[in-house]
Amino acid sequence: MQKKAAAILILMLSFVLVIAGCGSGNQNKKDNQGQNDTTKEEAAGNEAVSGASKTTYTPLDQLQDKYDIIIVGAGGAGMSAALEAKSKGLNPVIFEKMPVAGGNTLKASSGMNASETKFQKEQGIEDSNDLFYEETLKGGHGTNDKELLRFFVDNSASAIDWLDSIGIRLNNITITGGMGEKRTHRPEDGSAVGQYVANGLLKNVQEQEIPLFVNANVKEITEKDGKVNGVKVLFDEKDEKTITADAVVVTTGGYGSNMDMISKVRPDLEGLVTTNQEGSTGDGIQMIEKLGGTTVDMDQIQVHPTVQQDKSYLIGEVVRGEGSILVSNEGKRFVNELDTRDKVTAAINELTDKSAYLVFDSGVKSRAKAIEQYEKMGFVIAGDSIEALAKEMGVPADQLKTTLDTWNNAVKDKNDAEFGRTTGMDNDLSKGPFYAIKIGPGIHYTMGGVKINTNTEVVNKDGEPIPGLFAAGEVVGGLHGENRIGGNSVAEIIIFGRQAGVKSAEYVQAQ
Repeated sequence: MQKKAAAILILMLSFVLVIAGCGSGNQNKKDNQGQNDTTKEEAAGNEAVSGASKTTYTPLDQLQDKYDIIIVGAGGAGMSAALEAKSKGLNPVIFEKMPVAGGNTLKASSGMNASETKFQKEQGIEDSNDLFYEETLKGGHGTNDKELLRFFVDNSASAIDWLDSIGIRLNNITITGGMGEKRTHRPEDGSAVGQYVANGLLKNVQEQEIPLFVNANVKEITEKDGKVNGVKVLFDEKDEKTITADAVVVTTGGYGSNMDMISKVRPDLEGLVTTNQEGSTGDGIQMIEKLGGTTVDMDQIQVHPTVQQDKSYLIGEVVRGEGSILVSNEGKRFVNELDTRDKVTAAINELTDKSAYLVFDSGVKSRAKAIEQYEKMGFVIAGDSIEALAKEMGVPADQLKTTLDTWNNAVKDKNDAEFGRTTGMDNDLSKGPFYAIKIGPGIHYTMGGVKINTNTEVVNKDGEPIPGLFAAGEVVGGLHGENRIGGNSVAEIIIFGRQAGVKSAEYVQAQ
């Protein structure tokens, strides 16, 4: 009887401990540090899978007054920086102002560009860093920061290797506009790259026990005696604290959701939808400017040609890379679909209603897994035959059939006599059912940002580093010049995020 009573007592105590554990970490408190409600996720514009949206972040009661390195922003660049700093034996922390980690990285779909990679070699793809450099420079109209670009391409393969070493494998390779060779690396199943990479990085951050606070809005970067020494951060929009560190890495992203900033430099873009998550407001740039940091290319804002207008949702370049075509409301092709984004956008804007349709078959749908998400969101129009699809689209059936017949012959002959397309022509569009997505241009990426050197040190107007201040990712300007190539932004956040982690660690260790 005594044994039975003891067993019941142990069981009751265990139940109490479980309940206490479920309530720990501030998960049930209004500060929402440990768990995120659906409303806030929706407000963040985050369509991520469960890795970022359902994870448990560091509870506020574990906040310390001082860390070795403070990283502002928990996108791909910030998490890469944190992992590298941790690997050097330092104690980094990440502050993210949104309710979930991931930032704009979660919205990336096409892939990560890299040259001379092991996966390219395994698949017989001949590529070179020099070719990657030249094509990116051409895509940016020759205005790219050449030192950053050289570092970027030369370290792209090692970035793929590093991701693979921490369980993030990108071995499915396709092509994007402006590239002459297949170097856009995707997850093995062909799914969207952003969610996969962001969730993989987050998993590693948690395994390495790197503190990551969400709803943590850094309002100011502090300095003392000419050196950066910490931040002022507002938690849950109510509790401001000053946290010190020997270095600060800014990875806050661009300003694609700040229409006030955009309209000041590009009033012609007013009224366009934006694909950016709402946290992309340029606050990192503004904080750095207050410390004497300088900016470059702030008026260079990329408009992506294929955005679903009702939901402001990017339709990734992978759909075109895998063989789809663009047709007007008349059912006719009007552009080389895999020209650079600025040129494809310009062609769409010349159409009467500044919109077009991506048209593809079941073969493209099977190869570009991102289409499954577009289908779930109600963007995809379908027809068992070309004629049936044309009816759903509201375009002339005979013209659409002629357009597809002409295109399929071009694929067969490897000669696009109409518009000179040479890539994304491995497969024709002949496998029914057939599909279409209506698209138009939308603000997608801000090429401008703060100026850094190849050590990711933020520099002032004289080109001198600001001690203790580093930056990486879309917050930085110069790498892409006047036009970004699809697949280069994911590469940028990993390559320069890692470098920021390494160089900030070296700086701290030298103090």
